[in-house]
Amino acid sequence: MIFYLGAYAEEKTKMNKLVKKIINRETISYVIAGFFTTGVNLISYEALYKLGLSNLSANGLAWIISVGFAYSVNKRNVFHSKSEGFLNEVIKIGKFYGARLVTLIIEQVGMYIFVELLGIYRWIIKGSLAIIVIILNYIFSKFYIFKEDQQKNTCRNITKF
Repeated sequence: MIFYLGAYAEEKTKMNKLVKKIINRETISYVIAGFFTTGVNLISYEALYKLGLSNLSANGLAWIISVGFAYSVNKRNVFHSKSEGFLNEVIKIGKFYGARLVTLIIEQVGMYIFVELLGIYRWIIKGSLAIIVIILNYIFSKFYIFKEDQQKNTCRNITKF
């Protein structure tokens, strides 16, 4: 019985550490930024669709609008990124748009297959794909685009002790 309680306490501690690692200032900020970016995307998409653009054209243009918004918000508010010069900024923007292009392709293919070919209601698919895209975009941002900034912030925090 004592062994069981000890194992339970150990598992609970591991779970608490995992939760703290996943749910922190950065992930909460990212979710909030993702919420607003998704709002920009959905409103842009619907407005462009209502103006007469095709499903895929409206989705593509909404993507361009929302990625510009997302870069600004993620750089400043989520990852607290600072660029060391113009070239560094251009590289980050290129990585950001490149990663977002990958998720746009995923979204466009999904919209085409499920809406155009299979005739599923566009908002069900758009919403479902938004969840997948948000998760993938966070992974790209954290481990590819703003990775250097994360390492510098960690080093600065260590030297403060």
